[in-house]
Amino acid sequence: MGRPSLETDAVIERNEPTGWLGWLLFAGVMLILLGTFQAMLGLVALFNDDFFVAHRNGQLVLTDYTTWGWIHLLLAVIAFSTGLGLMFGQLWARISGVILCVANVLISLAFLGAYPWWAAMLIAFSVITAYAIIAHGRELGEVLDI
Repeated sequence: MGRPSLETDAVIERNEPTGWLGWLLFAGVMLILLGTFQAMLGLVALFNDDFFVAHRNGQLVLTDYTTWGWIHLLLAVIAFSTGLGLMFGQLWARISGVILCVANVLISLAFLGAYPWWAAMLIAFSVITAYAIIAHGRELGEVLDI
């Protein structure tokens, strides 16, 4: 009764989904949702400058809300495509997902004075998503055999 080789064990382990697979799919969905939220925020900033009520001295945004709206729309496109790439286990999506989450936290901090609840929600989604990608990002690619 011999023990199977290490190579056989590695193949079996690699193809078996783990409990963390759900976290990675969650991260992909969160990035898609994050992109949707960013698009909504960007469109509001573009079409209704008076929606965000913030005093000029309490605002960290150094430009007008129209420019800020375009920045959020760009982040929305990147987040949406990264979420789709992450669901397919792409390495570029894991890297850009973490970078995007960090950038989104910083940008949302700048928007905190204008609309605190929305910015806080974006920050929370970004932190949870970054954790899932950093802690278990490799597993989805292994399950999909990429």
